[in-house]
Amino acid sequence: MNVKKIAVFVSGSGTNAQNIIRYFSGNEQIRVDSLWSNKPDAYALVRAAALGVDSFVFSRKQFYETGEVVEKLKNRDIDLIVLAGFLWLVPDNLIDNFQIINIHPALLPKYGGKGMYGMKVHQAVVENQDTETGISIHFVNRRYDEGELIFQAKCPVLPSDSPEDVAEKVHELEYQYFPVVIEQLLQEKIR
Repeated sequence: MNVKKIAVFVSGSGTNAQNIIRYFSGNEQIRVDSLWSNKPDAYALVRAAALGVDSFVFSRKQFYETGEVVEKLKNRDIDLIVLAGFLWLVPDNLIDNFQIINIHPALLPKYGGKGMYGMKVHQAVVENQDTETGISIHFVNRRYDEGELIFQAKCPVLPSDSPEDVAEKVHELEYQYFPVVIEQLLQEKIR
């Protein structure tokens, strides 16, 4: 049976990556093949090692000026690249060779674009007194957060919520839905 392989790209602590790895451990059709980071000190690398997943670190030059990352991914027969807190704009050579999805901690098109990530998004939600926020899972194209939407989930924002409270609610949605959406996408490819 042809196992579908995921490469997870991260820039930070990797809680979503860890959740995805755990979700697919024991799955006979889909597995997280590897974790890729643009930061050698990303805690996600520690999490991946603890869970027995190969990891790779790459430089800005390797990512944007060479075909190294694409070649390594092709050699590993990657079916899907998942951005889980990866902050660099994805170059054309990756977009042209792989299906790539991203999770964004807001209801796109609100609070998307360059520089809108993590607590910056939650701060904006609170400052603008939004009554709801959530997550958006979308395909990656050549512009930050503008790819075709795949899935959104919402949660309420209370007048008393701090950006940290909002972050906690959004993380719960990420952990609940991101692996499930990944699985559904890859199961469509298995059929």
